[in-house]
Amino acid sequence: MSARPTALITGASRGIGAAVAHALAPTHDLLLGGRDREALEKICAELPGARPWPVELTAVTPADVAGIDRLDVLVHSAGVALLGRVEQARAELWRRTMEINVIAVAELTRLLLPALRAARGRVVMINSGAGQRANPNWVPYAASKFALRALADGLRLEEPDLRVTTVYPGRVDTDMQREVREQEKGAYQPERYLNADSVARAVLAAVIASPDAHITDITVRPAAGPLT
Repeated sequence: MSARPTALITGASRGIGAAVAHALAPTHDLLLGGRDREALEKICAELPGARPWPVELTAVTPADVAGIDRLDVLVHSAGVALLGRVEQARAELWRRTMEINVIAVAELTRLLLPALRAARGRVVMINSGAGQRANPNWVPYAASKFALRALADGLRLEEPDLRVTTVYPGRVDTDMQREVREQEKGAYQPERYLNADSVARAVLAAVIASPDAHITDITVRPAAGPLT
């Protein structure tokens, strides 16, 4: 059995999740979570000590986490960004957004709490600038991210032996950002966005912080400033 700590990362098949996997690989054994087994296996082939953990997060069960008795790090990176004005957003959009961005996170965390407690582990939730400020056309997404923030804040108080960190990135150069810009009908400008590796380094900083330090919130913004 490896003596290295173990980290489970959701949304690990692409974007920020994949970048976090690469950032933690030198020091951690990894469980890489996502729906696309082939994509997960491809990343695992690049990272010794990584194993795929294919799962549908909205339907995770105790059987999915069986055998995970000790977990040092849990990084929640999976999510969706479905935009819309209040007058346009139907109940189905709200339900899907909340189910993936909040409820799935809460349920997986609940199921893994015994393993996290055993390791006095760290939980990192990838949020968004939308979790700090709601803008027009982003209301369902922002609401889910405000809820995710509340989940992290409450978990931190309920589980004092854990370290719970929320990371608030600005726009990041990822496939999801391309999808967002398509919904906004705006130009894709990667030079104005964060690199996913930059967000991963923020996650790494929280994970490797000294035992006396509890990094609760990290905000990372693109140096180019907000879009106009």
